[in-house]
Amino acid sequence: MSQIPKIYVAGHRGMVGSAIVRQLLADGHPASRIATRTHAELDLTDQAAVRAFFETEKPDQVYLAAAKVGGIHANNTYPAEFIYQNLMMEANIIDAAFRNGVKKLLFLGSSCIYPKLAPQPMREDALLTGTLEPTNEPYAIAKIAGIKLCESYNRQYGESHAVDYRSVMPTNLYGPGDNYHPENSHVIPALIRRFHEAKVNNAPIVTIWGTGTPKREFLYVDDMAAACLHVMNLDKATYDQHTQPMLSHINVGCGEDITIRQVAETIGKTVGYQGEITFDTSKPDGTLRKLMDSSRLNALGWKAHMGLKAGLNAAYQDFLTNYISEN
Repeated sequence: MSQIPKIYVAGHRGMVGSAIVRQLLADGHPASRIATRTHAELDLTDQAAVRAFFETEKPDQVYLAAAKVGGIHANNTYPAEFIYQNLMMEANIIDAAFRNGVKKLLFLGSSCIYPKLAPQPMREDALLTGTLEPTNEPYAIAKIAGIKLCESYNRQYGESHAVDYRSVMPTNLYGPGDNYHPENSHVIPALIRRFHEAKVNNAPIVTIWGTGTPKREFLYVDDMAAACLHVMNLDKATYDQHTQPMLSHINVGCGEDITIRQVAETIGKTVGYQGEITFDTSKPDGTLRKLMDSSRLNALGWKAHMGLKAGLNAAYQDFLTNYISEN
């Protein structure tokens, strides 16, 4: 058997999955030892197909970055699909991994697992202490189930089978591979697209919903990928020292938040938009603050590196190269 582990990245075409593949390659992991499958090649909601894949490929490690994702509109319109598909994907992958001797697995969740009114910054122990945000509750429930699947397999099979399945919860991510769809993209890609189109069309004003005062935390996706590899490769004693068997997930953020107004102004400058930015205060603001407490991750020896200005510049270049050129 090869000494170089075979790594399966589920969801390798998504923003985070593709960043994990980039990070693995940058760290010298040979492409021949990275297993990937497109949705057309492998339907992760099909239990038999997933089991057959694991039996054939026999990966040593798994990064579970596959998910059905979307904005508020998509979550409200298709709640059944969001809970069913995400539950099936993670259950099929985690169980097939166990059945085929995978010792190390990293599950990627979301900051929406925390209660709507969780104290800020949100700590890991806020999980299951209150009611979730109604608009994405089905997605959040599925992600919480993923954490608990990992913990349950660890508790039952950790000693007997050396199973070590871990979970990370990213804050708002942006960067290469983002979704720039006009209706269901998140705030940074949506603003990049709007400011770019305003610049191209010489629009005198860009109007943004709300007051611009809510604060959000943003993490560059390649930082997230680096954090994933860091957590995956921590020795078990260190990981166990900073976690608990039933509170084992780790927040991944930069530790700083910024107002929507500041984000908009920075993106406007990045894009080169010369017009005026206004705020429609008759429109809703949403949650006033969403910041992750990443002190657990920092104690495990990892901190974010990419600053927002540099990250937004890289994200805009990706938008010009990969989105504008293809559309």
